[in-house]
Amino acid sequence: MRKLFFIIAILATVSTARAQEIQARFTIITSRISTEVNKSIFTTLQSSLTNFVNNRKWTRDNFLSNEKINCNFLLNVEQDLGNNVFKARLTVQAARPIFNTVYDSPLINFIDNDVVFRYQEYQPIEFNENRVQGNDPMAANLPAVLAYYVNIILGFDYASFSLRGGDPYFQKAWNIVNNAPESGDITGWKSFESLRNRYWLAENLNNNRFAQMHDAVYAYYRTGMDVFYDNEDEGRTGIINALNYLSNINKENPNSMIMQFFFQGKGNELVKVFSKANADTKTRAREMLTKIDLTNAPTYNKELK
Repeated sequence: MRKLFFIIAILATVSTARAQEIQARFTIITSRISTEVNKSIFTTLQSSLTNFVNNRKWTRDNFLSNEKINCNFLLNVEQDLGNNVFKARLTVQAARPIFNTVYDSPLINFIDNDVVFRYQEYQPIEFNENRVQGNDPMAANLPAVLAYYVNIILGFDYASFSLRGGDPYFQKAWNIVNNAPESGDITGWKSFESLRNRYWLAENLNNNRFAQMHDAVYAYYRTGMDVFYDNEDEGRTGIINALNYLSNINKENPNSMIMQFFFQGKGNELVKVFSKANADTKTRAREMLTKIDLTNAPTYNKELK
C-alpha cells in the first residue's frame, strides 16, 4: 500500500493522507522505585498500555498492517508518591519509512518529564476524547498523555505525506490539552508551567505563527528524503527548502519549542544528507543548521566543512 501510494502520488502529482495507524512497543523501567512496591503491576500496565494504543482506532481511515506507524514508548517510573500514584518520564519515538529504501527517518524523539499517574493492577486503561478528565483525573492522566502523543505522531506522519494533512490530529492534541486532567500533582498541560511542555507543542502546531512548520515537514520528507534515492541533488534541494522554512520560523519566533522538537533525533541524518553535497550546498546547509539547531551546531561545524 505504501508503494501504491507513492505511485499514485507521483502520477497524479498530488499527495493525499494515507490510511495508517499505530504499532507501538512499550517498555516500563522501575529500577528507581522502592523494592517494597509490587512491580508485577507494571508488567500488567505495560500489556494494558500496549493494547490501549495498538488496538484502538485513532483515525477514520482504513489501513493495512504494514502501513502502521512504528513507534516506541519508554516509561521510566522514578517515584512512588503513595496511594498508587507514580511519577515518571516518558520517551516517545516514532519513525517514517523512506521511499525505495529500508531506512526509517525519525519523526519524533522526545522526552516528557512530567508524567504523573495513578494505577492499580488490572485497572482499565480508558480514554474518552469528549471527557478527557474521566472520573479520576490522576488515573485519567496517563491515557490522556498517550492519546496526546499518538495524535502528535499521527499528525507528523500524515503531514509528511500530504501538505497540512496532519492538521486534524494536531487539533485533537490541542483539544486534549484544553480538557486535560487537573490535580495538584499533574503538570505539563499548562502554559505557565514551562516553556517546553505538552501545552506549547500543541499550541505551536495549531498557531498560524508557525504555519511554515507544516510546509517544512512536507518539504523535508516528501520532496526531500523520499526522492533522495532516485536523485540526491533533488532530495537535498527539498531539504534545503525545508530548512528555509525553518529559518523563517526561527527568525520570527526565536527559541520556540517546535523548532527544538523538530530537530531532536535528526542531527546524524542531516550530516549524512549533506556530507557528500557539493561545496556550495554543504556550506549553505551548515550556515542554516548552526543557526536553527543549536544543540547540534558543533557537529555540523565539524562534519560539514
